Amino acid sequence: MAENDSLFDAPPMGEQERMVEAILFARPEPVTLAELQARLPHGCDPAEALVHLKKRYEGRGVTLVRIGDAWAFRTAPDLGFLMARETVETRKLSRAAIETLAIIAYHQPVTRAEIEEIRGVAVSRGTVDQLLELDWIRLGRRRMSPGRPVTFVVTEGFLDHFGLESARDLPGLKELRAAGLLDNRPAPSLAMPGEDDDAASGQSELFEE
Repeated sequence: MAENDSLFDAPPMGEQERMVEAILFARPEPVTLAELQARLPHGCDPAEALVHLKKRYEGRGVTLVRIGDAWAFRTAPDLGFLMARETVETRKLSRAAIETLAIIAYHQPVTRAEIEEIRGVAVSRGTVDQLLELDWIRLGRRRMSPGRPVTFVVTEGFLDHFGLESARDLPGLKELRAAGLLDNRPAPSLAMPGEDDDAASGQSELFEE
């Protein structure tokens, strides 16, 4: 009986780390904890394996980073300059696309009507389509309000591009310019209608020097 029970014992944690490492290296896109759990043998603890793996890669050329609810190996931030030749130059977004993306990032989930109210102008279909094609925004849940309007939220691709763990760690003006997505013109105020002056000031500073 004891021998049969041993067949269901989880591999040692060191072996679990190796398995998680192999999966992450084989996948170009971030992998969620649920996906790791589904791939690993019965009884494995991918969350603990990730903790050990992250510590083991500290100070190395690649690091283990969390992106939203997923994990991936990425080049260490201080060595990014070595990848310059392999980096494809990002096309600059239009002024309308930058404003729309910023509003979605800071106010998600947000409807098209709310975006237009903040910007003060209509949002063209082309602007939204461009952001969807870049996989920087996606459709969120519909609002439980008249018309059931769809909402927009940023994607893990957006977080990954800017090296963010979550939308709470949003990029400022310098990061957007460094990515080639913003010129030197002043950015829009991102305060939602009804916010007080202090809150509006705090948010707009993220896009001002």
